[in-house]
Amino acid sequence: MPAGVNKRLGMAVNLNRCVGCSACAIACKSENNVPPGRLRRWIHEKTAGRFPDLKMQIWSESCMHCEDAPCVHSCPTGASHVDAATGTVQVHPELCTGCKACMASCPYDARYVHPDGYIDKCTLCVHKLEHGEEAACQSICPTSAIAVGDLDDPTSEISRWLRDRNALVRKPEAGTKPKFFLVE
Repeated sequence: MPAGVNKRLGMAVNLNRCVGCSACAIACKSENNVPPGRLRRWIHEKTAGRFPDLKMQIWSESCMHCEDAPCVHSCPTGASHVDAATGTVQVHPELCTGCKACMASCPYDARYVHPDGYIDKCTLCVHKLEHGEEAACQSICPTSAIAVGDLDDPTSEISRWLRDRNALVRKPEAGTKPKFFLVE
């Protein structure tokens, strides 16, 4: 964890609650003025097993806000960085040259080119969290399938979920230490 981090914010999605309704993706687009045809958040579907014993999992996904973020390491200008107050991965649009090094290094395909020429992604709605509000995706979810909070606060909802349920991360082999969890 970088020196000076006050919080270690993360996100979890409950696989037993998410129904893939896209309310979170729409709320994110609205809250953050995401341009048409671009997404900071999307719905992922996975089917596992063999017929007739198939299981479908659906979840909402976004930037993983990795502790060892390849996008930050590959950014030549420092535009992609770890926010010291929240431990989240952020982008300074004014420093971004649009070179796409961060996009190439992200194993989760969590970034896009904004029409204004910079690379954009989920901010975990830190602008809302700093004022005691919930992230847009969390506040709108009709099944309460999303938890956002401080991973180091044992009383936070996300910490309770991670403590009480089986938690998975996407692509653990990438070694990025994502702070985005899928819980069962």
